[in-house]
Amino acid sequence: MNKKKQPVVIGICGGSGSGKTTLLRRVAEEFSSLNPALFTMDNYYHPIGEQQLDDNGIVNFDLPTALNEELLTRDLRTLVAGKPIEVKEYFFNTTPAKNVLLTIQPSEIILVEGLFLYHYQEVHKLLTFSVFVDVDHSIQLDRRIYRDQDNRGYKRSDIIYQWDNHVMPCYEAYIAPHVSKADFHFRNDQRAEADFNDLMNSLHNVLRSKQS
Repeated sequence: MNKKKQPVVIGICGGSGSGKTTLLRRVAEEFSSLNPALFTMDNYYHPIGEQQLDDNGIVNFDLPTALNEELLTRDLRTLVAGKPIEVKEYFFNTTPAKNVLLTIQPSEIILVEGLFLYHYQEVHKLLTFSVFVDVDHSIQLDRRIYRDQDNRGYKRSDIIYQWDNHVMPCYEAYIAPHVSKADFHFRNDQRAEADFNDLMNSLHNVLRSKQS
């Protein structure tokens, strides 16, 4: 009996507001015929009561400890092993009881997206290919302000506070040091379309090499 082939695990990392989720969806659409499994680290946030507070008593969601690394890693290993997983889809500003339970089926392509793709070493070991989404920090901040005001009801002053005291220190400590580990740097600016075409060529080559 032939041994079952390992899936291609594609990781997407970048700072807050860089466009990770948008890129995840575009790549998933390109491989839609293969029904890729979508694995988002945001679904593994600890409840707000377990989150760490900063010196001003404000919850810091931008630390690696904000997520359940152990469960996240275990679920991803299960998916890579060819078994389905169940995870609660996380929405900000909702109680855990209201989050929807998702069943994620295994696939020959698994797309993994999250801030700590490289910082969580056991997750990084599972990757076949990784992408770092790069964009100017001012654009990231503008996107975060728009998203958090419109979708989460945050005040602008609170968003700026989080950016200066949580988001950027997190980026410098847990994301920026690992940029060189990426197999592909996706520039999410005026060069995005050209980079997306190059990325898809790279991913198709990875898939072909795994299938041969």
